Amino acid sequence: MQSGAMVMMVFVAGLIFWRRMKAASRPIRGKGYRLLLPLLFLSFGLLGLFNPQLVLSTKEVILSLLCGAVLSVPMIMTTNYERRDDGFIYAKRSKAFMVVLVALIALRLALRSYLSGLDPAELGMLFYLIAVGYIVPWRVASYLKYRKLALAK
Repeated sequence: MQSGAMVMMVFVAGLIFWRRMKAASRPIRGKGYRLLLPLLFLSFGLLGLFNPQLVLSTKEVILSLLCGAVLSVPMIMTTNYERRDDGFIYAKRSKAFMVVLVALIALRLALRSYLSGLDPAELGMLFYLIAVGYIVPWRVASYLKYRKLALAK
């Protein structure tokens, strides 16, 4: 892997860890719709599937999404919320969540070297689809967990 890409990946991973730790110290306000915002942001990348230069089979797309769905299970299991004494709902800090995140990054690095024979655009789209496959179920489940706790006043 190129050193620039590695630096970028470490930066993004650090940003994710920092945001996750910061989120645990601030309450989730409103009805929790902000938990679903990443789904909107992800939707724009799906337009890349319509790029005529990108040749992915239906099988590759489905397998990438299924792989992502499998990877979402530990993310869903380690994401929880709690109502604190001030009456607000906060994300629970979880060491297991951080371990899962590190494992996902390591898996991505391993897959990248294993699949290095693919066209870079195709490889990028496959990894994007894996990310969509785990972020969408994880965020929807997180929102449902939040709403369940919010309605259980």
